[in-house]
Amino acid sequence: MPIFAASFRSSGLMVAVAALALSAAPARADIMDSITSGFGLFGGGGEKYKTEITPDIPADTLYNQGLAKLKARDYEGAAKKFTDLEKTYPASEWARKGLLMTLFAQYEKPAYDDAVQTAQRYIGLYPNSSDTPYVYYLAGMSYYNQVPDVMRDQTSAEKALAIFQELTVKFPKSEYVADARYKMSVARDQLAAKEMQVGRFYLTRKNYPAAINRFHDVLGKYQTTRHTEEALYRLTEAYLAMGVTNEAQTAAAILGHNYPDSQWYKDAVALLKSDGLAPHEYTDSWLSKIGKTLHAI
Repeated sequence: MPIFAASFRSSGLMVAVAALALSAAPARADIMDSITSGFGLFGGGGEKYKTEITPDIPADTLYNQGLAKLKARDYEGAAKKFTDLEKTYPASEWARKGLLMTLFAQYEKPAYDDAVQTAQRYIGLYPNSSDTPYVYYLAGMSYYNQVPDVMRDQTSAEKALAIFQELTVKFPKSEYVADARYKMSVARDQLAAKEMQVGRFYLTRKNYPAAINRFHDVLGKYQTTRHTEEALYRLTEAYLAMGVTNEAQTAAAILGHNYPDSQWYKDAVALLKSDGLAPHEYTDSWLSKIGKTLHAI
């Protein structure tokens, strides 16, 4: 399992650590014996209710049992073993590894909602561990893998983008940053596509102000995506339909300045020409201000 092997090379834990296993406390067993038999609270013969103390399973044994279940692709069983490891050896390095491996098993199953919750727990308990960047990455991927087509709600894309952004800011030198940045660009493109889809819908209904707001968002939030060209054309179209010619001309001018060979620009020029107009940037337009940021890209 390559991703597993790669992600845990920094842990530095040897599995042969059976000496770390906590033994059952004999004093606690003596107390239980005296309660169940010495005080006779449960009747005469103590044999029926004799307390049996089950010794703790050594930490490395639990860990290896979890690994075996991972290898067998029994991800639910693996998650249970690693959870048992965390609970049996709290406040220890084994607990940290158990929580990390629980997350990995849940992600592989996949049980993405459970994985996100486990990742949140890990980050809260171990914000500065060497594996924390990987935990952020798996949390982001848990949302990323649930991103639907643009016709549906894009909450998963928004959450994936937010987590990957946090990863790149907090751990800029992490080995997971490069892929996180790529996934961020995909998520932004998906969110921009959703805005475009809704904006085009409003255009067909001739709800031009609502359409303009959507295309405006594409330029304001997702201007590095492939949808910028069409957004500028659609703004030309919407403003011209409303009779706001200065904004229509400005949108077309910015489109031509940034994408002179674009088919969208040629269509915008033809659209304006049909109304006796030509592209022209009015510097007092809000589009002109956005255009300056586009020029810098």
